[in-house]
Amino acid sequence: MSYFDAASSAPLHPVARQALLAALDEGWADPARLYREGRRARLLLDAAREAAAEAVGCRPDELVFTPSGTRAVHDGIAGALAGRRRAGRHLIVSAVEHSSVLHAAAAHEAAGGTVAEVPVDRTGRVAPGAYAAALREAPGGVALACLQSANHEVGTLQPVAEAAEECAAADVPLLVDAAQSLGWGPTEGNWSLLTASAHKWGGPAGVGLLAVRKGVRFRTVQPADERESGRSPGFENLPAIVAAAASLRAVRAEAAAEAERLRGLVERIRARVPELVPDVEVVGDPERRLPHLVTFSCLYVDGEALLHELDRAEFSVSSGSSCTSSTLTPSHVLRAMGVLSEGNVRVSLPRGTAEADVDRFLEALPGVVAGVRERLGAPKAAEAEAEAAADPQPEPEPEPEPGLVVDSLGKRCPIPVIELAKVIGEVPVGGVVTVLADDEAARLDIPAWCEMRGQAYEGERPAERGVAYRVRRRA
Repeated sequence: MSYFDAASSAPLHPVARQALLAALDEGWADPARLYREGRRARLLLDAAREAAAEAVGCRPDELVFTPSGTRAVHDGIAGALAGRRRAGRHLIVSAVEHSSVLHAAAAHEAAGGTVAEVPVDRTGRVAPGAYAAALREAPGGVALACLQSANHEVGTLQPVAEAAEECAAADVPLLVDAAQSLGWGPTEGNWSLLTASAHKWGGPAGVGLLAVRKGVRFRTVQPADERESGRSPGFENLPAIVAAAASLRAVRAEAAAEAERLRGLVERIRARVPELVPDVEVVGDPERRLPHLVTFSCLYVDGEALLHELDRAEFSVSSGSSCTSSTLTPSHVLRAMGVLSEGNVRVSLPRGTAEADVDRFLEALPGVVAGVRERLGAPKAAEAEAEAAADPQPEPEPEPEPGLVVDSLGKRCPIPVIELAKVIGEVPVGGVVTVLADDEAARLDIPAWCEMRGQAYEGERPAERGVAYRVRRRA
């Protein structure tokens, strides 16, 4: 079985395993106690904090360990908002933040605060100056801004250093979610708060990092105790913390060489998938991205079926597709980018991935996609190309009335797009097909299909049920 979902959780690094077992024997006592076993545990905790702080790029007394990366995000946002309540109640986030950030933003909004989302381009990256603009346009005083260092679904790197400068000029702290990138290197820029999660770099689950720079106003909102500077109450999971810090140091030592090797494998996937599988969109920034992650979306494919078939072929991959049993709406990341969502596959290679495993994946993928498309009754690419080649592309004619209506109400993606593709040839060039659909994914996938197939998307309008999407035939 080839595990290609390191962005969700990386396999435990051998150093983490060794450190965990050793710490179970040496670090079981209470590090707050003064007897011998307690002092030994305190030495282990202090050493782990120093190692983690060195990797983060902060002082040891600026960093605390939390029970998870999500907890670090929630505590970091809540503490910064509470500490800067007098400055304002406005929060700025990017539209592609991890769900933990968006959930914290929703809670802040429900409590009476305001939130602004900074948009991204089709690569998933915020534009230079975007945070400066959001700060200028804020309805009131801004308490905090948040920006991930790298996107968890498409791998795009964000301009953290530029955003941090824009926030510093406005005297607003910037919280950076570095969960996906910390194992590959430090986060550049003058950030104010930083969060991360150990299981993303090969440490054990159940350990998060929260760094708060000196001088940042911060007030813990939950009941505090004497542990972790009062910012993360409760008995520390010392063996897991020691393993997390040890594995972070180990992966950083390997990062340069492994990043170069995995980047080459990802480049091969990015280049070969569109050659091997028709009607595919590779998404995310092609250059400024994480070295181990690539995401692509396939037209006419049910995402859930595709993942099941890849699992049967012994490949563990993830998806941001709306065509899964867990969600009826597209990934908020793909939606913010405005890219195809159906048949989405995220491949994130763990350290040590063999070249042969990638070759085997590329060999299996075309047949898997073709099989899913055939079961769904999708049009074959060869037939669509032959039809386009046989039909010239004159100037559009006036829209025939009443036109052609496709009723896809009650049908989940990718069925609305498949039904559109089947009937587009039944209207003359210049004619319009109206697709009625109530699946949220259609809002992304119909325009994406038009762009990929050379047709003209003319927008949407409310219908008696669902939404009516207009497509004018060009080819």
